[in-house]
Amino acid sequence: MNAGRFGELEVLCRTPSGQPRPAPLLFVHGAYVSAWCWEEHFLPWFAERGWAAYAVSLSGHGHSRRRDHLDSYSIDDYVRDVAEVAARLPAPPVLVGHSMGGMVVQKYLEQHDAPAAVLMSSVPPQGLMGSAFGLMLKRPTLLTDLNRIMTGNDVDIDSLREALFHQPVDEADLQRYYRLSQPESHRAIWDMTLFNLPHPGRMHQVPMLILGASHDALIPPDQVHMTATTYARRAEIFPDMGHGLMLERGWETVAARIADWLEERNL
Repeated sequence: MNAGRFGELEVLCRTPSGQPRPAPLLFVHGAYVSAWCWEEHFLPWFAERGWAAYAVSLSGHGHSRRRDHLDSYSIDDYVRDVAEVAARLPAPPVLVGHSMGGMVVQKYLEQHDAPAAVLMSSVPPQGLMGSAFGLMLKRPTLLTDLNRIMTGNDVDIDSLREALFHQPVDEADLQRYYRLSQPESHRAIWDMTLFNLPHPGRMHQVPMLILGASHDALIPPDQVHMTATTYARRAEIFPDMGHGLMLERGWETVAARIADWLEERNL
């Protein structure tokens, strides 16, 4: 793995041993995590199959700029982060966004073109309100613990398991993921809830793959289907998986579907 900096942003990178495929991949993480979530499996897996694979830690996340200013960052700031990294790659990247990262990708496409986009368990263009109401009704304890993570307070580690996983997860890995988790920007959460939602009519029309998980506690399948309907696409829902598609035990099924879809488009 190459861990470097693009300006003040942390960027993890895996490159293939031979000539890379034409379009690099740029992975955009969700809330409460940073680029490390892609390095666990996805970055090396895609590099082994010929893609130059990059993952950015958005401002205030991981080892990127100004963790102490986290709450000041908006979704538009995160879009600028992605644009800053994309501009320095050898070719325009395919964007792969998970959860909050999927919202960032949608907002990015309002201003920038891309060869293609993959939305994984993404916040829908209608925002987080539907998901929040669902959590309040069905899993109020999980919603409380997510709010505690936002403010940097300790939570029951089983809440992390419930939020991210449906399949069994190794206890040592779960503890490590917990230590790598971090608060999220309140401003960004409000942007995704109400104040800065995507405008599909303004977005560049790019090939788009929309993926979800049958047991996702945070962005359930109905929210994923809502995203797909908005963009006149068909959602693909992975059975027996939770929100953390790139970390679940069956992550390779997800990676293989993305790879097949990219190859179908000669990307």
